Amino acid sequence: MKSYTIKEINEILKGELVGNTSQQISGPEELGKAGNNHISLVGNRKYVGLWEASKACAAIVDEKLEIEPGLNRALIKVKNADLAMAKLLEVFDPGPPQFDLDTHPTAVVHESATIGNNCKIGAGCYIGRGVVLGDAVVLFPNVTILDETKIGNGTVVWPGTVIRERCETGSYCIFHINVSIGADGFGYRPAEDGRGLVKIPQIGNVVIGNGVEIGANSCVDRGKFSSTMIGDGCKIDNLVQIAHNCVLGRSCIIAGNCGLAGSVTLGDGVVIGGGALIKDHVTIHSGARVGAGSGVINDVPAGKTVLGAPACDSRDMLKQWVALRKLI
Repeated sequence: MKSYTIKEINEILKGELVGNTSQQISGPEELGKAGNNHISLVGNRKYVGLWEASKACAAIVDEKLEIEPGLNRALIKVKNADLAMAKLLEVFDPGPPQFDLDTHPTAVVHESATIGNNCKIGAGCYIGRGVVLGDAVVLFPNVTILDETKIGNGTVVWPGTVIRERCETGSYCIFHINVSIGADGFGYRPAEDGRGLVKIPQIGNVVIGNGVEIGANSCVDRGKFSSTMIGDGCKIDNLVQIAHNCVLGRSCIIAGNCGLAGSVTLGDGVVIGGGALIKDHVTIHSGARVGAGSGVINDVPAGKTVLGAPACDSRDMLKQWVALRKLI
C-alpha cells in the first residue's frame, strides 16, 4: 500500500503547507469517513465546519478559506482544491486490471483485422473483418468491434461495449462499461397503406474525435446517412442518449440521463446539466449552458444559459418561479 508524508504530498501539489502531521498518509477520503491516516478535501466554505470533527490528519484546502489545521494536523492550501485532489488521486490510483496475455485465447480476431503495437485484447472479445486498431489500444473482456471500424491509438474500451460496423474513433478515448456506438437511429414512418410502420434504413456511421470519454450505458446512434459526430475532448456521462446525425463540437459536457434527439447540433464548449432533453434539429451554440432537467425546443444563442421546460433564458425562468411562489 502506498503511503506518503505530508511534505512529500506537498512537493507533488506545490501548495502552501500550514501546520504539520507525523502521520503517514495512505490515501484520500471524505471528511466524515476519514481516519487519522487520510487526507481529505475542503473545497468550499460549507465544508469548513466539518474539518474540526473529522479524523483526517490533513486536507487540501482552497487558499481563500480561513481555517486552522489543529494539533498534529496539516493543511495544504492551493488555488484550485479540486484540481489538486485530482492530481493526488492519480498518485494513489492502484491502476486498471492487468492482462496476463496481450491477446486472450478466447478472443476472436478476424484474419483481415489490423492490430497495432502493444494492444491488449481481453477474454471473449470479437474483432470483425477489416477492423483497424491503432497502437496501445486496450479492449477489456467481452468487447465487440464490428467490421471496418477504426480505433485510434491509446483508446481504452471497457467490458460489454459494442462498436458497430464502419464507425471511427480517435486516439486516447475512454468508453466505459456497456457503451453502444453505432446502433441504428430511431427512424420510422407510417406505411402508405396505413398498416404499421416502415423502418428507415440507417446507413451512416459514428465518427468520434480524440480524447472523448463516454460513460457507462450511454448510446451514440449511427447516422441515417452521413455521420453522427462527437468532437475532440467531449465528456459524456452515464445513461446519455445521442441520436442519429447529432453533431457535437469540441469539449462539450453532457451530464447523466440527458437525451439528444436526432440532428441536434452543439457548438464548442456546450454544457448540458443532468436529465435535460433536447428536441430534434435544435442548435445549441458555442459556450451555451442548459440547466438540469430542462427541455430545449428552440435554438440557444452562444453563451446563453437556459433553464426550465420549455427552456428559456435562466433569468426569466427564475423570475417566473418567484412569481408562481407568490401565487401560492
